[in-house]
Amino acid sequence: MTERPAQRVPNRQLSALIAEAGFSNAGLARRVDQLGLEHGLDLRYDKTSVTRWLRGQQPRGTTPALIAEVFTRRLGRRLSAQDLGLDACAPVYAGLEFAATPEEAVDIASGLWRKDSGSHAELRKIAFTPAGLVVPSRDWLIGRADERVGRGAEQAAARVPEQGRPELGRPELGRADLGRPEQGRPEQGRLLTGRTSVPRQRQIDRGPGQRVTGGDIAALRSVGELFRTLDHAYGGGHARQALVRYLEHEAEPMLRGTYGETTGRRLFAAAADLTRLAGWTSYDIAAHGLAQRYFVQALRLAQAAGDRPYGAYVLITMSRQAVYLGHGREAVQLARVAQQGVGSGPPPVVQALLHSAEARGHAVLGEVRASTASLVRAERALGAARPGDDVPHWARDYDEAQLADEFGHCHRDLQQYRASAQHAERSLQLRAPSYARSRLFCRVVLATARLGLGELDQACALGAEAAQQAMEMRSVRAVEYVRDFERRLEPYRDASAVRGYRERVAALS
Repeated sequence: MTERPAQRVPNRQLSALIAEAGFSNAGLARRVDQLGLEHGLDLRYDKTSVTRWLRGQQPRGTTPALIAEVFTRRLGRRLSAQDLGLDACAPVYAGLEFAATPEEAVDIASGLWRKDSGSHAELRKIAFTPAGLVVPSRDWLIGRADERVGRGAEQAAARVPEQGRPELGRPELGRADLGRPEQGRPEQGRLLTGRTSVPRQRQIDRGPGQRVTGGDIAALRSVGELFRTLDHAYGGGHARQALVRYLEHEAEPMLRGTYGETTGRRLFAAAADLTRLAGWTSYDIAAHGLAQRYFVQALRLAQAAGDRPYGAYVLITMSRQAVYLGHGREAVQLARVAQQGVGSGPPPVVQALLHSAEARGHAVLGEVRASTASLVRAERALGAARPGDDVPHWARDYDEAQLADEFGHCHRDLQQYRASAQHAERSLQLRAPSYARSRLFCRVVLATARLGLGELDQACALGAEAAQQAMEMRSVRAVEYVRDFERRLEPYRDASAVRGYRERVAALS
């Protein structure tokens, strides 16, 4: 005997919230469609769709999260899909929210880590949405510092992750995981790369509620420095997955542990730094929508840490991604929000970083005067820096080599090729070999400038060097830089220098 299909149960939760919000069915559908457009989705809901939801039909895909966000904005309190009687969706929209509380920030960020750690391929296919930059940057700018982030034992016991995991102990990070970033679980052993060897600490598995110590936070910081070094030298794809697993297995249990206010601020700061780095490495492998979500969550964690300068740095990171993707106006806006939010107190090096990021956005837009003015401000700020300045760890790498690199990129985008070549050459002279990917980018900028000046032989020689380096990295950005140069070679494809370049690159593969 064939069973009857289960009857749908009217969604009384959704009905009550529609009444509270004062929406008509058509009005709710229209708002969901509009919010979808903000995130690059072409939705076609109408009043009939809402009637079906009220009768118990479950909308698919990202729609439950979008409906929840519509009500959140209308009613001024955070609502989830479950609060509306709807099934939770895949995290396509999730992750762009700027959490209302530190506890919610931990929930959102840890959910992102867990999904990414589980190798959900759809996460790396999520599109970047320029409109998704507006709300988080605004909320960070106008938001107040969280009054309390400390957690006692009772709070920790009450906030166990909703999605369980097989284990919460330290991940076994090994050479295999760093060499094959998107494959399987790491081997047991040491974290090895070249001559770097960091022994694992053998500790009792950490669970929610365990007290966080200063040593725990120091470990987070040390791991961050290690992954940063790997990223600079080998590209973001080299150890990205290992970093995400570290966040899942180490950072999340700490954030759900017990700690006082001072320790809590330091803990959120360290988690923000690692989350931003996870976004940066995702950006480097062209997982742009995923990277955007990491950056938004890093921004919120930085607010919980009470670290306004680091929040500004996250916004600058978001600005650089916008530049890379050609969204110059958004890049300028993010840089200006960062400048406004950090105030006039940061050290000169940080000011230089903020102004140069704005210059890059103006250059993408072809705004010569605005870009030049920002570059001049960056140069003056860096010139005012003195040994012994109290510079945050994330800004210590910003030096004359980096500033020259910014000049080179801006002049390239503005088609001022002679100036671009001069600054790119200076950056290559000053930049340490350990910053291999940055040197590759700068070499391509120099090759492009030489091409613009009609120096085809030199351009092709520089481009071939960069192409060889790109093949030794796990960086989609590195490959894209080389491809951009090759597109610029197309008008000269019959020249002997270009034919030689193509033969040389073909031999590398």
